[in-house]
Order: sequence, then structure tokens, then C-alpha cells
Amino acid sequence: AIVHGVVVAGGTVEAPLARDRMHRTRMRVTASGRAAITHYRVRTRFRAHTHLEIQLETGRTHQIRVHLQHLGYPLLGDPTYGAGFKASAAKLTGSAASALDALARQALHATSMAFEHPVTRKKLSFERPPPDDMTRLIEALRRNGGASAMQPLPPPESRL
Repeated sequence: AIVHGVVVAGGTVEAPLARDRMHRTRMRVTASGRAAITHYRVRTRFRAHTHLEIQLETGRTHQIRVHLQHLGYPLLGDPTYGAGFKASAAKLTGSAASALDALARQALHATSMAFEHPVTRKKLSFERPPPDDMTRLIEALRRNGGASAMQPLPPPESRL
């Protein structure tokens, strides 16, 4: 995930989620919602954005997007939960602004995913490298201003 703002450190969000009563297509953090847990870690800090590594403990609708917005770090390119955070995008220049325009979607990609099949109970796992548009955005953000890399999380199977 690439988010607006500079995240200082990783952590865990334990915030229940439920459908927003005013906007039925949106979810929101609310005490009456279903349990939702998201772990996040800083991969790279840029001048006005952060590349995060995310691990879900639960799988709720829009969980990553809502939890990151709840923290004050919405996803780049998210029209539903990232509105009002255009100011940090305005800090981009040249290739970084072009790469963000070219993304035309949320700056979110599942590099690896594993789960138990609901019928066969067989463990399934999938890996996929980041798509070119995400890679170009990360490189452009790196060139746009100071970047500091962090250590990646261990593989998902060793974290469970």
C-alpha cells in the first residue's frame, strides 16, 4: 500500500468495522462493528507518502482502506476513503505526479496471499510481483524526494 502522509512506525489497528448507515457503499470504524485487525509496517518513507506492508488478521470488506483512513493515512488513488487528501498529491512534481496520474486506481497490491479453501480445507497460496504501474510510482516517489527504506516483514507463513 502507498499512503498519503509519512507514517512514523508500524503497528496494529484493532478497530471494528460496519457498514456506514449514511453511505451504504462505504464501511466505517464503529464499536458495534465486526472485529477487524490489520498489521502494518513501513517499507519506505518518502517526502509526503509512505509505502507500507500490510498483513490482515481478519478479512472484512474495505478493511485495509478503512483502517488506513482511520489512522489518517488514506491510500493514494482511493476515491472513496482518500477524498480530502489531495494536498499531499500536490507536493508531487514531474515523474511522480505523472506516475500517480497513470496509476488511475488505488495504490494497493497483494504481493502474496494465503488462505484455507472453504470446502476442501486445502491451504492455497499465491504470489504476484507488483504491477508495473505500482513499481513506476514507487520509483518516481523515490526520485521525487528523500526515501528511507525499512526492513521487510518475514514471509507470511512465519508470522502466523
